[in-house]
This record gives sequence, structure tokens and C-alpha cells, in this order.
Amino acid sequence: MRTLVLNAGYEPLGVVSFKRALVLVMNEKATIIEQVEGEPVCATSRVYERPAVIILTRYVRIPGARSAPVTRRGVLRRDAHRCAYCGGAASTIDHVLPRSRGGKDTWDNLVACCLRCNNLKGDRTPQEMSWSLRLVPGAPRGGQWTVRGVDRADPRWEPYLALAA
Repeated sequence: MRTLVLNAGYEPLGVVSFKRALVLVMNEKATIIEQVEGEPVCATSRVYERPAVIILTRYVRIPGARSAPVTRRGVLRRDAHRCAYCGGAASTIDHVLPRSRGGKDTWDNLVACCLRCNNLKGDRTPQEMSWSLRLVPGAPRGGQWTVRGVDRADPRWEPYLALAA
């Protein structure tokens, strides 16, 4: 059971276990907005509803710009598990400009790639292979990318994640 945590301004911050969310509610650091019906949690002093979405009582400032870290899973997800060269099912990632030629691990240089195209391309650029990219690689956009843990979102979270998009 997981719980979406919202900042005091309804900005999604992340996803925590329902136990962590319940501790925040019990310590009056958060309030339950959405709950799981019919599954209360009994404490010594009172009964709490099982939280699905909570909001912090005080605003938490997040230092720095929130950007999604570059990961293999993130690149595959951004490209919908489709090869950037042939459009087939992708299982690997590829550096558009190979690392041996100074290519970096950035959103702009990584694309999802099928094993066949990755092996054919090898240590060359798409221009040298006379290939074209089916998409323009770049950093993902949208609120779900900047909030950790929402890749398997609960339907009750949708209104709050839509605000962040």
C-alpha cells in the first residue's frame, strides 16, 4: 500500500508507504485527503483511515530545479519501449553520439533501441549509417516524471498528478 504525498500547495512530492504516511498524520504533520474505504487502522487512542493521498500541513521548499535523473528505465519509458531507428520493440538503450567519441549520458544523447539496431550501429553515428531518428531525444516533460514512485499510479492520485503536469 502506497500513499501520494502533496506539499501544502498541492504539489506532488513523492510516494511513501502507508505506514510512513500514517506516522505523518498521527504526528499532525499531514492531513488525509483521499482514503482507502473500509480498511481503517486502529491505534491505541483512535482509529485512522488508511491514507491514499495526504497533504503536508506546512510547505516544504524543494531546493534546486526538479528534473528526472537519466536512467535506462527512464529512457525506455520516455520512448515507449520503441526503437528510435526502426520502430521495433526496444530492450536496450543507445548513445546517438557514441561514448567513445565524447557522447555523454544525457537525455539528449540516449534513445531506446532494439538489440539488432544497436549491434548494427556499433560505434558509429546515425548519419554515418544513413539512419534517421524517429524521435527527437530530450528530457521528459510532465509532473509524473518529477515525482518519484508514480510509475504505477493509483487512480485516486490522477487529479493531483494532473495539477503538476
